Parts: sequence; C-alpha cells; structure tokens
Amino acid sequence: MPQITYTDHAGATTVVEGNVGDSVMETAVRHGVPGIVAECGGSLSCATCHVFVDSGHLGLLDPMSEMEDEMLYGTAVDREDNSRLSCQLRLQDGCDLHVTTPETQV
Repeated sequence: MPQITYTDHAGATTVVEGNVGDSVMETAVRHGVPGIVAECGGSLSCATCHVFVDSGHLGLLDPMSEMEDEMLYGTAVDREDNSRLSCQLRLQDGCDLHVTTPETQV
C-alpha cells in the first residue's frame, strides 16, 4: 500500500496508508487529515484540496491537466511550482508521497 505523509503549514505530520487508485484527497478525507477541505468532493470544481508536493515526488505523478492548472489559479494561498490539487493525484503501487497543506484552503 502506498504511504502518504501529510505535513501541515506548521510542520505537524500525519502518515497514512492509502489504496492504489484512490486520490491523495480521498485518502486525507477518509482518515480525517486536517488541511484538506475537499469542498467539491473531487470533481475538479474548486481548489480546496490544494497541496504542495515534495519536489522529489513530482516526477512520480501524472502530468497536470489543463483544467487542474486553471483551478490552481483560484487557491486561497498562492500557487507554487510544486502546487497540485490532491483530488487529481492518484496513488500508485510502490509510490509513497509527501505533501504539505497550505495555511488555509478558503
């Protein structure tokens, strides 16, 4: 099972195991990880699951879609080069991830 390390803006970490095929957002919601609001439930119509992906893990992920790129301009905290929407990050076998949540999602 892939392991995800969620770090909040203050540095507190939560480590959970996820299911292959699930999103980083779904896994966070299922485990009550703070910092992921997921207002739209993963339908790519909000930006309340914004995360910063550890730079060493960016190459392990599928490329960002044009729609995700557009949605990232609506985040509450300015996007960065490693910004992604966690609803669009699917867990893969043998691929552990580390993401950091911004100070706020709304």
